[in-house]
Amino acid sequence: MATPTGDERAVPGSPADVLTLIGAGSATTRADLARVTGLARSTISQRVDQLIESRLVSETEDGESTGGRPPRRLRLRTADNVVAGVDLGATHCRISLMDISGRTLATHEDPLLIAEGPETVLAHVDRRIRGLLTDARLTPEALKAIGIGVPGPVEFATGRPNNPPIMPGWNAYPIPDYFAERYNALVKVDNDVNVMALGEHRSAFPDTDYLLFVKVGTGIGCGIIAQGRLHRGAQGSAGDIGHIRVSGHDEAGCRCGNSACLEAVAGGGALARRLTELGFPAESGSDVVALVQAGNTQALRLVREAGRLIGEVLASLVNFFNPEVIVIGGVLAKVHDHLLAGIRETIYRRSLPLATHHLAIVPTRTGADAAATGAGILAIEHFLAPDNINRIVTETESSRTPTSTGG
Repeated sequence: MATPTGDERAVPGSPADVLTLIGAGSATTRADLARVTGLARSTISQRVDQLIESRLVSETEDGESTGGRPPRRLRLRTADNVVAGVDLGATHCRISLMDISGRTLATHEDPLLIAEGPETVLAHVDRRIRGLLTDARLTPEALKAIGIGVPGPVEFATGRPNNPPIMPGWNAYPIPDYFAERYNALVKVDNDVNVMALGEHRSAFPDTDYLLFVKVGTGIGCGIIAQGRLHRGAQGSAGDIGHIRVSGHDEAGCRCGNSACLEAVAGGGALARRLTELGFPAESGSDVVALVQAGNTQALRLVREAGRLIGEVLASLVNFFNPEVIVIGGVLAKVHDHLLAGIRETIYRRSLPLATHHLAIVPTRTGADAAATGAGILAIEHFLAPDNINRIVTETESSRTPTSTGG
């Protein structure tokens, strides 16, 4: 189960605390909860009843009996508590419908140009979410949260893109407001590489406290997991390594207005342009991958060289951050044998021996699912956050408390 985000933790004995224990499998009966928390059985019964009434927990008689009546088993109520994880790329839209335990119910991907603008793109997302809900025989009321990853900088507190270079018309667009008008659901928006890092960490490296997820596509970005949590920095721009300057490439202009940025010399778009100049037409990172897979020696050389340049930047991060794992994702990860060779070569040459002693540098394990899964996990974690759970319980109790009338 997803866990609360940031520094937010449930108050011991609160409804949120009890829900966390049930969701994590730490306590699955009322007796378990009393033993684990040390609370009186009457208090536990009150908390469990509150969660059941709030449609957050279900209780069934399927526990193993040790004699007498079988214990009633507590579980997260997943039948009508679902979230949508939305991965918006430059040319695609991938959506995963998940229940609040983290189980994926359905995934669908469509070609979609982010440059068509927010109204067109978000209308498509809305239609697809409704279609997935219908296919799962769920109503829109079952949707509790939506997580969205977009290919550009995001001010996380507001969910608004901030001057995204490949998203014309999206600057400061209120994405959460668009969906708040259509669903009674929480909406969280983040940079795509952040949700990729979250998806990779929770799915493939849950016990790793320090992880870097590096997306190498048209651009280059890095998601940071520190102490098991996603690190965004003060304004949400942490990990924007694509605009770190690399030496010896002053002629390479970048879309940010500077020159010699890492993505301007080692991103998929930059490699495609260089291959085209060499007589091998390519328009994107996918074309570069196709040329590498076809055995084109120039493409192989450029990908290996890009790996070395990326490794140059990552070597500084390894010395500074000391991660346990570096995961390489994005379209160029499809030729990871060649890309990782260059990355590893430079990192191990330029980093301190202590920092690389137990360092693993690996291709993504979640692949194309990383962003949609991570966006879904982002949604789940915010739905299950203690403040939100306690709010739901309080509102449920208030709605069922008859108001007194004067006479």
